[in-house]
Amino acid sequence: MQSFLSKTLLLLALLMSVTAQAKTEAPGIDEFTSSFQEHPGFFTFYHDKASAKFYLEVPRQGPQFIFQTSLPWGLGSNDVGLDRGQLGETRLASFHVEGNKALLVQHNTEFRAQTRNQAERSSVDQAFADAVLYGFDVVASNDERVLIDYTPYLLSDVHGVSKRLQQTEQGQFKADTSRSVIYPERSKAFSENTELEAKVTFVGDGKGQWINQVAANADALSLHLHHSFIKLPDAGYQPRKFHPNSGFWAHSFKDYAAPLGESMTVQYIPRHRLNKKDPIASQSEAREPIVYYLDPGAPEPVKTALLEGARWWAQGFEALGFENAFQVKVLPDGADPMDVRYNVIQWVHRATRGWSYGS
Repeated sequence: MQSFLSKTLLLLALLMSVTAQAKTEAPGIDEFTSSFQEHPGFFTFYHDKASAKFYLEVPRQGPQFIFQTSLPWGLGSNDVGLDRGQLGETRLASFHVEGNKALLVQHNTEFRAQTRNQAERSSVDQAFADAVLYGFDVVASNDERVLIDYTPYLLSDVHGVSKRLQQTEQGQFKADTSRSVIYPERSKAFSENTELEAKVTFVGDGKGQWINQVAANADALSLHLHHSFIKLPDAGYQPRKFHPNSGFWAHSFKDYAAPLGESMTVQYIPRHRLNKKDPIASQSEAREPIVYYLDPGAPEPVKTALLEGARWWAQGFEALGFENAFQVKVLPDGADPMDVRYNVIQWVHRATRGWSYGS
């Protein structure tokens, strides 16, 4: 009788363990998202209209990508500097999935070893800390991907708005999730990039002079924050060394594979990829021309002047042997200036007269 009771108790314990394990396992992605609107692309995301959430599909063995944040709708103060169209930090990132957790990791690109020796590259990677930008709980999964609720991070102050307001002595602010929502109108997925946006409200003691000049309510600032996931380009891009006489700026990092006695500082010039269709011809069209799009919100006669002035750059490219390689057009209807596929000359209004800039 005692043996029978022991076996029964053991069986019950095993059944309870299996049941508990089944409850903790994440449901399948197809099952979890069956009622959501799917947006397939570089990173597929799902819109749950009922709960006003965005869910992001993340590969278990995902590649590195560019993570870019920006500020599509700004504050309007020249002195504070939180302008419409302002770019935030550009990061090399990846997702690290382990169990029921997915980490968004920013890789440290300031210190590298430009060598074929994998052990040497790894030694530098391990010597300098990366950063985990956010940790997500896995809500659903399959053999190849996991699904995360991206909404909390999208509603956070990833652009550093509160810090900027404090630095300019406009007051102490923080993001208020109860007054913030996702923004589906400007959230889209494409083959090489995925774009997510939110309307985020910052609350605080708006005592600064500049913030009171421009805000509808200086204690509650509703701005838009944008997140871009961008596929890395192929390996065919050749970086160009920076020269101080170029009249441009440099991107710098430390190369620990540099020979002893030589500087470890490497400087490259940021530039577009531009190649001729006919590499040996003195004059040739470009394989892919550089196109900048002008913000249609620029007022006349400024819009016409911007178009004409920007197009003058084409003369410089022609002198270098590129035909029709630099073009300027008005941004077409339906295109989003924060979509990373477009180079945009944006018109920015401030409390003072606006001017244009773009990236």
